[in-house]
Amino acid sequence: MFNPRLLSNFYIAFEAVMANRLRSLLTALGIIFGVAAVIAMMAIGNGAQQEILEQIKLVGVNNIIVEPIVEQVEEQVEGSAGNGPGKEKNKFSPGLRMLDVEAVKKTIPGIERISPEIILDTYIVKSGIRRSAKLVGVTPEYFKVTNFQLREGGMFTDNNLLHGDPVCIIGRGVQTKFFSKEEPIGKRIKCGNQWMRVIGVMEERIVSDQSLAKLGIRDFNMDVYIPIQTMLVRYKNRDMITSGNLAAGRSGSARFFIGGQAPQNSATVPTNYHQIDKLVVQVSDSKLLNPTADVLSRLLERKHYNVVDFEITIPELLLKQQQRTQNIFNIVLGAIAGISLLVGGIGIMNIMLASVMERIKEIGLRLSLGAKKTDIVHQFLFEAMMISVSGGVIGVILGVVLASLVSNFGDFPTIITIPSILVSFSVAATVGLIFGIAPARRAASQDPITSLRYE
Repeated sequence: MFNPRLLSNFYIAFEAVMANRLRSLLTALGIIFGVAAVIAMMAIGNGAQQEILEQIKLVGVNNIIVEPIVEQVEEQVEGSAGNGPGKEKNKFSPGLRMLDVEAVKKTIPGIERISPEIILDTYIVKSGIRRSAKLVGVTPEYFKVTNFQLREGGMFTDNNLLHGDPVCIIGRGVQTKFFSKEEPIGKRIKCGNQWMRVIGVMEERIVSDQSLAKLGIRDFNMDVYIPIQTMLVRYKNRDMITSGNLAAGRSGSARFFIGGQAPQNSATVPTNYHQIDKLVVQVSDSKLLNPTADVLSRLLERKHYNVVDFEITIPELLLKQQQRTQNIFNIVLGAIAGISLLVGGIGIMNIMLASVMERIKEIGLRLSLGAKKTDIVHQFLFEAMMISVSGGVIGVILGVVLASLVSNFGDFPTIITIPSILVSFSVAATVGLIFGIAPARRAASQDPITSLRYE
């Protein structure tokens, strides 16, 4: 059953707060800004965490990415000395090849999956519509490594991979653009100069512009995936020796050599001699990422005759480092917000102590009329709690508004959670309770007779 004395003390405290609205609001400013800062910072931190997790999903878990370095062609400037870079000894490198994929599979332990890619800029033609797109030669492992899911249809079969069949899996954007009014499975679509039969459609991948920029990835929804053998047989295979390659070799082109001097008519055109454009190695345990990357680097360097014409990155470790940096940033901002709450609590205590001095006669009158010391304690505690709780409510509203403004105008994802609101509000109420105890006890310790004589 509720104590009527508590209700009476609460009512007296409420009247005191309402009688000094402006002072109460100014007293609560520290609490307001502290709570708002906590909610906004936690929302920004949660948004950053969610974005990093989404980015890790995009690049795949426990992946090591190997990408070729396309050499920059050098040329001896006319009239310069003859001891420039063009005189350095040429170094042969076969580049990244399918043979490297087989060697990595057989040599390095702890590898769960390995996915080579060959990417070709081409165009799609169907029903009089032509659109640029990327044709990607892959193996079925690609879809597991990158967490891609099929929306409908099936995966490449062993026969497709072995014989280089003209089949493809299209992105969701391709389906929307070219098959908006019909079922794509079993239909044919022209990619470049070849006709492909559609056997599957990918689930849509929604990627933010920030992720596209940070991770250096493309919009997968407009990609067309074909078996990697189909790409090598029907489109391009840079590992094949052609008459053009031989002519380029006789003229001194850097097609087969790193550090060689290029002919003048192609000095500004770097030559890509790598058979594959990307190699993704997925390990079974994140603890193996660094050791596997080290062994992989040494293996490829040895197979490429000590020419480092590739670069290795570990996106997950980079993203986790970014996550750790973000967490440190959040802790610092949270500490600043906590200091703001602490300052707000000290402000409440100072104002309540000043209020006690202003209302000594009122306190003496209540004590002389039969009020107990606990009544005085409750009265001033209620006042402090009302100031802090009302400041907490305003702070929650302000924090939600700030988080929304950051999300809408700052192009930065924010996630407001119920726990963050409850934690910040509870801290605000606790601050009011803790810093209201000293003024309340001081008020209750006043002597009634001395208080009535106080001027």
